[in-house]
Amino acid sequence: MGQPFSFKVLGIQPDARKGGGAMTRNKATAIGFAAVLLWSLLALFTVGSAPVPPLQLNAMCFAIATLIGFVWVARSGRMADLRKVSWRVYVFGTAGLFGYHLLYFTALRLAPPAEAGLIAYLWPLLIVLFSGLLPGEQLRPGHLIGALAAFAGAALIIARGGASFEASALPGYGAAALCALTWSSYSVLSRRLGDVPTNSVAVFCAGTALLSLIAHLAFETTVWPADALGWASVAALGLGPVGLAFYVWDIGVKRGDIQLLGVASYAAPLLSTLVLILAGVAAPSAILLIAAVLIAGGALLAARAGGTK
Repeated sequence: MGQPFSFKVLGIQPDARKGGGAMTRNKATAIGFAAVLLWSLLALFTVGSAPVPPLQLNAMCFAIATLIGFVWVARSGRMADLRKVSWRVYVFGTAGLFGYHLLYFTALRLAPPAEAGLIAYLWPLLIVLFSGLLPGEQLRPGHLIGALAAFAGAALIIARGGASFEASALPGYGAAALCALTWSSYSVLSRRLGDVPTNSVAVFCAGTALLSLIAHLAFETTVWPADALGWASVAALGLGPVGLAFYVWDIGVKRGDIQLLGVASYAAPLLSTLVLILAGVAAPSAILLIAAVLIAGGALLAARAGGTK
């Protein structure tokens, strides 16, 4: 009764935190993977939201995500928890969400999309590598081999039209690399903030929406969605891939199998392409089958290495 439907069906409690409640590691991992499923819809809804410019779209979507979070927190009666969280945590979270998106958009503007996207998608591999530094975690060969296999599968999809790295696009490649480093660092360091409630993500989203609005007003011209489909796409983005996804991801990286989540995240470009094919936006190819085998095989290796059944 006290939670929005989307949170309730995922079995998420408003005060989910490390050591609290009865949530198991496997359940938290499954909840975290819901973010990957939601991110697979990102490309489809982004196409539908045209011609809204990137930073404006970011501001609109994170405003919706903020509303989701604060309604969730208010209805759970845990608004007071937000005042107990250190301002440093809020700066960290906002920097992670806003920094990733700003760097990603910058990379796509300064470099060819396929190459920039491929570099940016190093973040799941970096999560697997960085997770070995966390207390209680151990990086096994299976994790690394699985991550590399899954990355190869994602690379086939992202760069299937061919990738030719050009010196003139080095600033864009640099931004893409920083993008990958930002999101992987945010995800892994979130694990160290296990006692910080997931409620705090609502404040991260609010800060990201505000900074995105400021950046939009400084660098872009405001363009609203052209029709009902455009508005629906923006709403869907804010509710899912740029909304609920960050809340469930927070639970997954804090309390689930972060190494398995890192490898499994490579399913996002595969699922995204399949969604575009079903929507008639993209055409099927043999590359998808090979990529699917690599990604699924990589995830299986990581799961076996981590002992996840």
